[in-house]
Amino acid sequence: MNTKRALAAVALAAATALAAACSSGGGSTSTSATGTGSSSSGNVTLTWWNNGTNQPLLGFWQSVTKSFNASHPGITVKNVPIQNEQFTTKIPLALQGNNPPDVYQQWGGGAEATQVKSGKLVDLTTNVSSWIGDVGSAAAGWQVGGKQYGIPFDLHVVGFWYRKDLFASAGISAPPTTIAELESDDAKLQAKGIAPIAVGSKDRWPDAFWWEYFAVRECPQATVQASMTNVNLSDPCYNKASDDLTAFLKTNPFQKGYLGTPAQQGAGSSAGLVASGKAAMELQGDWEISTMEGVSTNKNLSSEIGFFPFPSIAGGAGSQTAVLGGGDGFSCTTSAPAAACATFLQYLDSPAIQTQLIKIAAPGLPANSAAVSAISTPAQQDAAAANKSADYVATYFDTALPTQPGQNLDNALANFFAGQGSSAAIVSSVGGPA
Repeated sequence: MNTKRALAAVALAAATALAAACSSGGGSTSTSATGTGSSSSGNVTLTWWNNGTNQPLLGFWQSVTKSFNASHPGITVKNVPIQNEQFTTKIPLALQGNNPPDVYQQWGGGAEATQVKSGKLVDLTTNVSSWIGDVGSAAAGWQVGGKQYGIPFDLHVVGFWYRKDLFASAGISAPPTTIAELESDDAKLQAKGIAPIAVGSKDRWPDAFWWEYFAVRECPQATVQASMTNVNLSDPCYNKASDDLTAFLKTNPFQKGYLGTPAQQGAGSSAGLVASGKAAMELQGDWEISTMEGVSTNKNLSSEIGFFPFPSIAGGAGSQTAVLGGGDGFSCTTSAPAAACATFLQYLDSPAIQTQLIKIAAPGLPANSAAVSAISTPAQQDAAAANKSADYVATYFDTALPTQPGQNLDNALANFFAGQGSSAAIVSSVGGPA
């Protein structure tokens, strides 16, 4: 799933900050690897497609390119911003042709697995083995068949973002840790005339977070991962997830008219409802504080927002600490020398560059945990801690699955939220007998 928020409109002085990062030795030493991406002089040129078309990410990537090229003689990276939505069409076409980009934006999961079949993606496993541990377990989201075909540069985690003041006014002293406690807290908030949870069901994709989290709590990790690989949701635990969601929806936890509420557009969005204090919490990704700030005039909002992970389910056979998430990354194609491409990706994930990425562009959580200290918002620090302590990170199902089944699942879940679907329809939307 792509980042669901707009980047801030003001660019910062990335070049100055990155000059310091460069001098601190971020990334690896220079290399003079040659291959199909090399020029007539023996130097390597890497064409880099990324979705940094807006500030501040646009300026940041431009500065990263400049600092990398200056510190790595023998490798030249050419920054080519591509509109995010165009990747779904441009990448398949590029991989079918004879001149794909050397490095390109990659979200992992089923889409990456489909792309690997083209034979144009480089297996980076050997080239990144000495440093991929810095990324941790999240790197698995960019593996296919146990091999590393992509590397994340930022990560995302989905959880609850809540108004601490509204919890206090309802007599809630601590965030819920179980679904039963969440339902009890919802009742306390309702008694105070506060909508417990906001959801932007008009945009449909936020609905999926709910069912997927119930599925992760009900289904063992091996089952979830096999289901994504085999494109099959026939295990009975997915019906349990649907039953859980049905029971939860019956408690009326959401704001009135939630089916017509957008997720992030304007003060009337689900993000806006939490920002204005009309709703107490929202299940969303770590980009949500920035989204709330964008639809609010409250300069102290970030300090008033807290975070807690999705609660546990009594008797659930799945992990009760696993988180739902994803991230943004890059893959290399066979048009580039693997060693040179891996050197560039290592640079992007070095502590110095990761720290500047979070401070300047704030796209999510850093892929390298060494840069977590750069996160300044307490709620996002808590989200990073939840991500780090999780048993595993379950990639958003619509990303983990191949593209069409993933879209089918999102549509089925939106229909389920609207009372027009069934558990059988959810299962059959992807595959497997209902």
